[in-house]
Amino acid sequence: MHLTGRNRRVLRWVSVGLAGGIALALALTVVLVLLNRTDQPQERLSAVVTATAYNSVPQQTDGDPNVAAWGDRLKPGMKVIAVSRDLLNKGLTRGVNVKIEGLSGTYKVLDKMHSRWTDKIDIYMGKDIEAAKEWGRQQVTIYWDKPKPKTKTQ
Repeated sequence: MHLTGRNRRVLRWVSVGLAGGIALALALTVVLVLLNRTDQPQERLSAVVTATAYNSVPQQTDGDPNVAAWGDRLKPGMKVIAVSRDLLNKGLTRGVNVKIEGLSGTYKVLDKMHSRWTDKIDIYMGKDIEAAKEWGRQQVTIYWDKPKPKTKTQ
């Protein structure tokens, strides 16, 4: 195909316009990312709670011992805690990651306890009843990040 001088100029304008549009779209994306970014560190919260342990066994539940209160399926080896319902109001809601003083790793809130308990967590220990008994009842400090406020797009 042979392009005339006029057709070459039109093709060049289209190419320049297309490149400019792509550059503008990229620039707008960067601006939007920067506007949504927060350079402020998240606020770290803590609480002193009573920590006990529980297992996936029929004697310790009213229903399926492998299903937590929000419907999550528990499997031995998972680092999961149940929280007393008063802690839900402090931001310890489903899916929040928690550090427990004296234990390695991060535990995820995937279960909640009966409303009779306050300031209490229950550490999931799979089917290892002896480990749960050995843990017993301890006072520990737990740490978690304050939840970010939900935006309209979330």
